[in-house]
Amino acid sequence: MKFLAITLIVHAPDPVTGVQKPTRERFREVIANALLAEELGFDGFGVGERHERPFISSSPPVVLSHLAALTSRIRLFTAVTTLSLLDPVRAYEDYATLDHLADGRLDLIIGKGNGTAQRELFHVATEDQWERNAESYELFRRLWREDKVTASPRFRPALTEAEVWPKPLQQPIRVWHGSATSRESVDLAARYGDPLFSANVTHPMEPYAELIRYYRKRWVHYGHEPARAVVGAGTAGYYATRRSQDAINDYRPVFEGRLAFQKQLGIEPVFPTLEDFVERSSALIGSPQQVIEKVHRYHERFGHTVLHLHADAGGLTDAQHRASLTLFQSDIAPVLRRDIPDPPFPWAPVLAGPTPRTAPESAAPHAGAQGGLRP
Repeated sequence: MKFLAITLIVHAPDPVTGVQKPTRERFREVIANALLAEELGFDGFGVGERHERPFISSSPPVVLSHLAALTSRIRLFTAVTTLSLLDPVRAYEDYATLDHLADGRLDLIIGKGNGTAQRELFHVATEDQWERNAESYELFRRLWREDKVTASPRFRPALTEAEVWPKPLQQPIRVWHGSATSRESVDLAARYGDPLFSANVTHPMEPYAELIRYYRKRWVHYGHEPARAVVGAGTAGYYATRRSQDAINDYRPVFEGRLAFQKQLGIEPVFPTLEDFVERSSALIGSPQQVIEKVHRYHERFGHTVLHLHADAGGLTDAQHRASLTLFQSDIAPVLRRDIPDPPFPWAPVLAGPTPRTAPESAAPHAGAQGGLRP
């Protein structure tokens, strides 16, 4: 099993102290958390993309480029790239460049995104978000697989024998499809033989398990080998200590602060008490053994081989946050790595040097995949 630390770069008051850090300090905290993740042995670090309050993650290529210069081993993820809002040609140029700067350590998780404010900012209608996401992704795929592209997309100007440079170092960059509730993103992932990343954060297990079952069903429908389907899953929170009661006691102020913030925003909480949150959500809070057992319980339903934890302290003290992540790598990760397999594809960085070109997508279709390539 592989483990990611992910941040959406929330810029809001601390749920316990009520203090909000200056923007510059918040970005420096993200950098420090990425370096800590690499130091402790995490396999990936992800940065989200949002274009509205309370997030300051509007430019993940810039943040990840900076992290690429400061790290050497850890894979860098977007979480998620909101292709429904972006010009796919411009986004392609950014991420192809970043892939070189990161020495082939880039993975993309794409999705339509959510939030009314960012839709209005980019003049994107609710009813066409999924179509924009699919169209942008399909053009994105062609740009890194073909030397010249001619296309007449609906949501951006036509391309005629367009050459877009640079080509990414990886041929191709791996793309995951982020999914919270929608079958559209799940079907898109299955159609092209791409891995799926389930949000698995807001609700109890079953809605996410149902979508993952649908993904595997559509995967087979499109002609892919069942064993090659790959699923990642998020967590609603993480905090572990040697004794479970210490973890509960330490985490209670964090939970109560977040609950108060939700109520202030008029959001009805899905999990009204900490005990309910620990029991029914995907949060991993307790002793190492309790965390291991819960991940196994989810794995039985999801079959996931990648798991993300929150990169941010999020109300915990820096000392609590570091100690908890250290405990994860010393006592929890080794057991899960032993018990749960890795994804069936290479994880190591691409070695520098000439990279063979992949044939254009149209040259190697397979049955039922609408011109997609096998993963």
